[in-house]
Amino acid sequence: MGWLRVFLQRTFGVVKHHMGTDQFGNKYYYIPEQRTWTGQTTRERRTVEPVKKKEYEYEAGHIPLEWEAWIRRKREDPPTIEEILNNEKYKELVKLRSKELYEKDKLQQAKEYEEGLVALPGHTQIKGHASAPFYGTNEPSEDPTSTAKSFQPGSWTPSDTNKRNP
Repeated sequence: MGWLRVFLQRTFGVVKHHMGTDQFGNKYYYIPEQRTWTGQTTRERRTVEPVKKKEYEYEAGHIPLEWEAWIRRKREDPPTIEEILNNEKYKELVKLRSKELYEKDKLQQAKEYEEGLVALPGHTQIKGHASAPFYGTNEPSEDPTSTAKSFQPGSWTPSDTNKRNP
């Protein structure tokens, strides 16, 4: 019976109310609760008809946050263009202020370094792996160089004789 409902909805269409369009061209629709001719009730839905139909073409930010909140039912009323544009201006203002603050902080740090109030960040040179520390020589020794706590492994090479035990 599900295939019949799908066929009829595709034939006669679903009642959609266009709620708005964002600055990217995405269209947003509200589909109210409906009763089918078979007596089934479909709940209300909020959908988006994207400009770019393929999923891999989308990136974060292609759907404005205000519209996404409306689709996810975090807000009742759809956003207006003025609201979206005001939020975009506010985001740009925050970016500009944070950049200015970053530059100001950078200058303050440089001044403190020059005055000697703050030490320069140290540069460490990491060699090897944490479980195999670097002891100063790159070449392994033929014999172990020490015993007990300061043991440093050496390398072993087999002798040239071809003696085998029978």
